[in-house]
Amino acid sequence: MKTSKLALAAAFAVLAVASAQAQQPAGRTREAVEAEAIAAAHAPNQNVTRGSRGADPFTSTADPEAVYKQAVDTAHAPNQNVTRGSRGADPFTSSRDPAQVYQEALATAAAPDQNVTGGSRVNSKVISTMQNPALTSAQAK
Repeated sequence: MKTSKLALAAAFAVLAVASAQAQQPAGRTREAVEAEAIAAAHAPNQNVTRGSRGADPFTSTADPEAVYKQAVDTAHAPNQNVTRGSRGADPFTSSRDPAQVYQEALATAAAPDQNVTGGSRVNSKVISTMQNPALTSAQAK
């Protein structure tokens, strides 16, 4: 019985030495591992998930000078906070010849039957027999 206790004690000793050597990674001393464990245990945010105490510190990838120039240009833009149409209609650019539009407007305004529509006189079709003075004067020129 004494021999089995001695063999058991020797086995525990060998096991303890082997486990102590297995826990130490190569190149790191026991003191360094212990110091790292103590530092981690005393860290203020050791059990906090990422982002639970606010956003992570921001690291910009943009050039600060370019961002500053863009901000200054935007701040000096004349219509920086104006939605389209809030300061009146957009500038009108005609796609037609102004002289032709003017002539058509004169002809329409001078038409003798401009306020009469088809069917407005006892359901009859209105056919003008009068000459339009604006078209007559335009043809004469």
